[in-house]
Amino acid sequence: MSRSTPPKTGEEQAVPDQAPEPCSLLRNRNFICYLAGRLVASLGGQMLTVAVGWELYERTGDALALGLVGLSQIIPMVLLTLPAGHTADNYSRKRVIILSELVLFLSCAAMAWLSLAKAPVPWMYACLFLNGAARTFLWPASASFLPQLVPRSQFAKAVTWNSGSFQLSAVAGPAIGGALIARFHSAALIYGLNAAAAVFCSILIGAIACQTVALARQKMTLKTLIAGFHFVFETRIILGIITLDLLAVLFGGATALLPIYAKDILHKGPNGLGLLQSALPMGSLIIAFALAHRTPMRKAGRSLLWAVAIFGVATIAFGVSQNFPFSFAMMFLCGAVDNVSVVVRHTLVQLLTPDEMRGRVSAVNSLFIGTSNELGGFESGFVAHLTTPVFAVVSGGVGTLLVVVMIALVFPEIRKYGRLDS
Repeated sequence: MSRSTPPKTGEEQAVPDQAPEPCSLLRNRNFICYLAGRLVASLGGQMLTVAVGWELYERTGDALALGLVGLSQIIPMVLLTLPAGHTADNYSRKRVIILSELVLFLSCAAMAWLSLAKAPVPWMYACLFLNGAARTFLWPASASFLPQLVPRSQFAKAVTWNSGSFQLSAVAGPAIGGALIARFHSAALIYGLNAAAAVFCSILIGAIACQTVALARQKMTLKTLIAGFHFVFETRIILGIITLDLLAVLFGGATALLPIYAKDILHKGPNGLGLLQSALPMGSLIIAFALAHRTPMRKAGRSLLWAVAIFGVATIAFGVSQNFPFSFAMMFLCGAVDNVSVVVRHTLVQLLTPDEMRGRVSAVNSLFIGTSNELGGFESGFVAHLTTPVFAVVSGGVGTLLVVVMIALVFPEIRKYGRLDS
């Protein structure tokens, strides 16, 4: 098989103390193609989420129809995560990304036709299942492909730019999607634009030029499939940071209750809900640009723990607040520190994993992230149903703080970890 590798540079031999020029990575043609492709694809994906929710609820008037959207996409993730990781490690990651985007094109094009034809709703869920399957293969291939495009010393900056582009799409995508639906009263256009975005992303990824080396493929066996889990559980620092993220998201899922806060607690209605939902990606976007202009973290492990702890405190403050500007500020702070956590976690997972294992480890990481997001929303809703929304959010923030203390004690390797780019 072939595997792309970046050319060797002197930057890989030594780590400078001063901050590298923030835009230096933007002179890397391969990275620019990757970043632009992922931005366009993410923007289309955010618009798709808005369009699917709007159309299905418009056509059915049933809240269960919205719940089935998440279910139809998480099932292929659970079923296909292990094969997806194995594929990313044993075939050209570039080709896997392109093929995954082309499958996304087919599913979105089919959804556009189904929407125009007012076809039975179950066909929409079939397309969403196909969409989820394609994304399951896309995520580990894309995550493990990025380290091959930039020098190791610049990888943390690459993750920061990549995270910032995703947050930009999270801010702009829903707004653009909602405006287009309001203007044309149809979701078909959004599906068509997302199909075009998938093709454009494929073209940009295809334009990436890298050197290749031959590696032996491994047969798909139970041992090779679960090798990613084995590596995660054998590498304590990776196990610790993934566990920290999983439990923090599980307990700190206040976002699922934002509609209740906007309507019944803060009394700001749909406009307030939109602002609260935009506060998280706005905070993440701004901190991404701030991280791109600072020196690499000298105490990355402690920064990670502090970021999650501040997330817990901000969640508690949001939970007890009845003042909208303060609540918005707390959501903004949650987004900012969450992006610090994302940058540290993704950087360490990729840099501490051998290249031949990155696909499978990335697949495990994406599985934990995806399931914790879904379970976190369920946990918040369930606790709020049994008690009150305020108790659910505040107790979740307290739980997040307890998780930070537990992880810091059980995994001392995390708090001792130094420079992020070392």
